[in-house]
Amino acid sequence: MSGEPLILVLDSGTSSTRAFLYDTAGRIHGQASRPITQHYPGPGLVEHDAAEIWTQSRACLAEVIAAAGGASRIAALGLTNQRETLVAWDRRTARPLARAIVWQDRRTADACAALKAHEGEIERRTGLRLDPYFSATKMAWLLQHDEAVRGAGDALAFGTIDSWLLFNLTGDHLTDVSNASRTLLLDLDASAFAEDFCDLFAVPRAALPRIVPTAGPLATLHPDLFGRAIPVTASIGDQQSATVGQGCLSPGETKLTLGTGAFVLTNLGASRPSPVPGLLGTVLHEVAGGPRHYALEGSVFVAGSLVKWLRDGLGLVASAAETADLAASVPDNGGVVLLPALSGLGAPYWKPDATAAITGLTFAATRAHLARAALESVSHQMVDLASAFSAAGAAWTQLRLDGGMSANDWLAQDLADMVRLPVHRPADVETTARGAAIMAAVGAGHHPDLPAAAKAMTPTTRSFQPRDLGPQRDRRLSAWKALVDQA
Repeated sequence: MSGEPLILVLDSGTSSTRAFLYDTAGRIHGQASRPITQHYPGPGLVEHDAAEIWTQSRACLAEVIAAAGGASRIAALGLTNQRETLVAWDRRTARPLARAIVWQDRRTADACAALKAHEGEIERRTGLRLDPYFSATKMAWLLQHDEAVRGAGDALAFGTIDSWLLFNLTGDHLTDVSNASRTLLLDLDASAFAEDFCDLFAVPRAALPRIVPTAGPLATLHPDLFGRAIPVTASIGDQQSATVGQGCLSPGETKLTLGTGAFVLTNLGASRPSPVPGLLGTVLHEVAGGPRHYALEGSVFVAGSLVKWLRDGLGLVASAAETADLAASVPDNGGVVLLPALSGLGAPYWKPDATAAITGLTFAATRAHLARAALESVSHQMVDLASAFSAAGAAWTQLRLDGGMSANDWLAQDLADMVRLPVHRPADVETTARGAAIMAAVGAGHHPDLPAAAKAMTPTTRSFQPRDLGPQRDRRLSAWKALVDQA
């Protein structure tokens, strides 16, 4: 390899897949993006074509590798991905057996309800709630309802998006510990899936991947893909990756990612989390040879996808950026309050059957009021999450904001005003990819540890200081609480 070493990152998200090139100082040298088709075959159902995800991912990687002058410039690859989305494929042909079931999908709500007696044990050991959000009930559903999956026998492979992409990239059936911790099948302090949970969900253990750390020498790419056996030195779930990319490496440091959903993670260090009402315990990262680190998480299912729905589903706005101007064009929400339960309600309510609702509509309501109510719903959910984290002894002192939706200045300021805390946003809001680059640089030995890598590779930030909204804040929260109670 000649010239400055470059870190290749594949960021496979819910609405797009992207590739980035970083140097070891955190500068971006190239990027490419391809959209991912969303399939909604029925109410509460959300699917992806896993073959499309691989095709688009491979195209993005090829584009940035070519722009870099070839694979000889690439020192390592880091992967980050949408987490709980489940893929079933035939390991002999590397072809999907069914459409991928996306993390937002709610088809297994009844199956979760039927297992309610086991919820306490599941939460105590896995840190997760028994909810359709997670992967295990998706596996059980496919085995019960899809003939191709059921008939695959020993060739059946299950995995989240990281596993699917790593299988195509390297031929190895792997998952990293951060993604494994989102399946309902992993004890938080274990290194293999729990046999009794596999039995509970009727998931064949042989169909599951091998668990590896988030950083280290994990695998190597097929040399015939891009001309060189590039080492894979990091694989990490997108929200954990964004936490690293925001430099939240010490206990108590908190980030909020506003993407398709909204996800708050507070670093807990090496302390294994105990069950907390309304919140999740999850693995944050594990560098090979080092201790496992954990986080407390609040997962909100709908954020950027709500604005996408306003644009594509209702035709209310022409672009996501337009919502900021519309929100600022009116002095308040005009009494309009929106509950964004388009995929049920996540933390801290956990109501998988809840549906979206809008109240306060009159002839005086305009699309500006609706756009403002949509953005305000994000802040309202963050206020409720802040209370849940505080009750758990993990009160926020500030928020580090990232994700595509965080570019909305009006929303960033409203968040600061409503949670009554400073909100800090980096100059580069794509911290998910940056976190994977940081992990990969450490895994490849280009930085001695995560703090050193984060210090070298994290950009500057802009701060939004909270303003006193007076009685308007109380009125908003009162109307919001009434709407949540109705759900």
